[in-house]
Amino acid sequence: SGGGRLLDRIRKWYYNAAGFNKLGLMRDDTLHEDDDVKEALKRLPEHVYNERVFRIKRALDLSLKHQILPKDQWVKYEEDHHYLEPYLKEVIRERHEREAWNKK
Repeated sequence: SGGGRLLDRIRKWYYNAAGFNKLGLMRDDTLHEDDDVKEALKRLPEHVYNERVFRIKRALDLSLKHQILPKDQWVKYEEDHHYLEPYLKEVIRERHEREAWNKK
């Protein structure tokens, strides 16, 4: 499974090269807010939504100051989770269902 380890190392390298983690952001914090994402955000538990808002505000503040977080506060690849993904999948499934229903 050497190819799997190589692929994982490439993923980790790309994750760190993207730089959003150095501002304290997770992958799902960086998604473009189209209608599906906006609907998924409405469905997040309040504490998860508030954590997201905090991370984004902190990242904006750091960006304005041209700073990054201390390395021990960077979001690590292993700690990043797709907190929005289950809600987004549900929203997209519902939209596809509605579109199919409307075609009838």
